[in-house]
Amino acid sequence: MESYELQIIETAILLLLLVAVRFFTQRAIKKLAIHLHVTIERRRVIVRVINFLVLLLVFVLLTMIWGVDRKQMLVFITSTITVLGIAFFAQWSILSNITAGLVMFFTHPAKLGDIIQISEKDYFLEGKLTSISFFFMHLESTDGQQITIPNNITLQKIITIVENEDMRNKNAHAKDASKPFNFPKL
Repeated sequence: MESYELQIIETAILLLLLVAVRFFTQRAIKKLAIHLHVTIERRRVIVRVINFLVLLLVFVLLTMIWGVDRKQMLVFITSTITVLGIAFFAQWSILSNITAGLVMFFTHPAKLGDIIQISEKDYFLEGKLTSISFFFMHLESTDGQQITIPNNITLQKIITIVENEDMRNKNAHAKDASKPFNFPKL
């Protein structure tokens, strides 16, 4: 039992560090997101990605603490990556949807809450952008219908921002400015 005492202590310290790191990173992300006006949906995705990376690092450190043979670990990792590669090649649309979702989420000017129009040759879809997940973009049409579009299809279409928060704020201010000012009667 004495031979594992050091590894158990190191593992316990690592797990305590994991809890502390997750707590502080979530607080830091929340503060930064509020400062940069990042939506709650984006903040959740960022937290998930960072949690995944932290857990991956903890897994690597645990294998080092417990003395897992690096050659065996390398064989396991390459085998896993090979299987995943074959699965992604067989289902290339999954990988393209995830990639397109990340591109749409981080770089596209359309944000959650915007009213957008997706144009095709013969038709167009219009609605409020309610969610961008790893696989789908979700719209709510003006009649309340839920529309789900694969991200890789959306990335290939023309997207027009019909109305966003800035436009709504400008319209609200313009309406207020157009009203005549009523002076109080003396």
